[in-house]
Amino acid sequence: MSATAGTSSLPPVAMRVETDPLGAFEVPQSALYGIQTARALQNFAISGLRPLWPFVVAQVWIKKAAAMVHRHTGRLDAPLADAIVTAADEVLAGRHRDQFVVDPYQAGAGTSHNMNVNEVLANRANELLGAPRGRYVPVHPNDHVNMAQSTNDTIPTNIRLAVLGELPLLVGALEALEAALVDRARAFDHIVKAGRTHLQDAMPIRLGQEFAAYAGSIARARKRLGEAADYLNDLGIGGSAVGTGVTVEPQYPSLMVAALRDITCITTLREGTDRVQLMQSMGDVAAFSAAMRGIAIDLSKIVSDLRLMVSGPRTGFDEIVLPAVQPGSSIMPGKVNPSIPEMVNQVCYQVMGCDVTVAMAAEHGQLELNVMMPVIAHNVLLSMHILTSAITTLTTRCVAGIEANPDMCAYWVERSAALATALLPALGYAAAAELSKRSVREGVLIRDLITREQIVPAAEVEALLDLRRLTEIGMPGSRPAS
Repeated sequence: MSATAGTSSLPPVAMRVETDPLGAFEVPQSALYGIQTARALQNFAISGLRPLWPFVVAQVWIKKAAAMVHRHTGRLDAPLADAIVTAADEVLAGRHRDQFVVDPYQAGAGTSHNMNVNEVLANRANELLGAPRGRYVPVHPNDHVNMAQSTNDTIPTNIRLAVLGELPLLVGALEALEAALVDRARAFDHIVKAGRTHLQDAMPIRLGQEFAAYAGSIARARKRLGEAADYLNDLGIGGSAVGTGVTVEPQYPSLMVAALRDITCITTLREGTDRVQLMQSMGDVAAFSAAMRGIAIDLSKIVSDLRLMVSGPRTGFDEIVLPAVQPGSSIMPGKVNPSIPEMVNQVCYQVMGCDVTVAMAAEHGQLELNVMMPVIAHNVLLSMHILTSAITTLTTRCVAGIEANPDMCAYWVERSAALATALLPALGYAAAAELSKRSVREGVLIRDLITREQIVPAAEVEALLDLRRLTEIGMPGSRPAS
């Protein structure tokens, strides 16, 4: 076989040469990015992942706002500012997505990501002005696109904007899930089932009560998320290199916040009162990540419960029926698994892991800067994306279609050894415990045992073991509270 057999016949990629303080470096001629991005591609070939799109969009928002502000103040010539704004609008419309290429695992603070955006916008702006790529005349990535900015104040601002920009999708998904759970709670409110604690028999509960509690957990988690998100509205843009605002015009921070409100439609944005603190600390982002971890904890518990209640259909609880979305086995015919809850469990575990990364990275800032911001941004935005998608799928493809199995709910609740608890006021703990043990030992229902043994008057049995009444506050056998 020829030594050249099987080698690619693709033509070589045309290259251009750019220079920076480290010297000359080749960049693909077709690339809108430039030398610093090309160096990052060589240095950080780590995961094969591209930056998450909200992380790109938020950085472009900042560059567009800065160009508009500097045009307003006269610091940036109008033709250059307008070209940068037009280039930014192209990206925001979805163009040039393949030009944002820096691996999430990159040099600290996000300098490579910042320069990737600076270079793409500078090259595209120059093209709009009739100049070639790679020359950076008349628009320079540092001097013009990055004017009065630093990676150190734009990336913290980016993370806040990116999270707030994605937040309505996550909140909307949570609201829809809560509404679906409330709907199921109402539909199931008449169904009494066995309660279980420690996975052992416990007093009766209504299936609707369980689903109402799930809805309540989601509502509380959503509220905590909103409270954590509010802190992200404080922007440290204008802090420049160390938070002090060197090279920044005094009016720039407030003008930037106003411009970002208009560009992003996030009307709650505020000018931060302490830009040094907002640069030093990732605590606000870590708190938001922790709130998502709280959602994941509650959500994972809920879907694990669904998996228990649907277990069977012949050897488990079989108390509910989930929509069948796909065959459950490649070998066992007719098997249907709780596939959507299983997926949600896995997503929740990933979110919990992302939060650990965020917490460790947030702790690892030093002095005036946290250099671990790229991995913080990636994990927070990844958690938001997969949580939103998983919750939406859970709502539409599972919860909304859940049906109850009333017969099995009735079957198990009548066999619960915990029904002896209803006899506590009449017999006391010790006698009731003996009845519970006898029921299990002899395989006789509590109801049948006390009737057979005439432990309480026959006329009182139905009142004492009124299962619906046992799911409400009050003494067994008494009239329900009005």
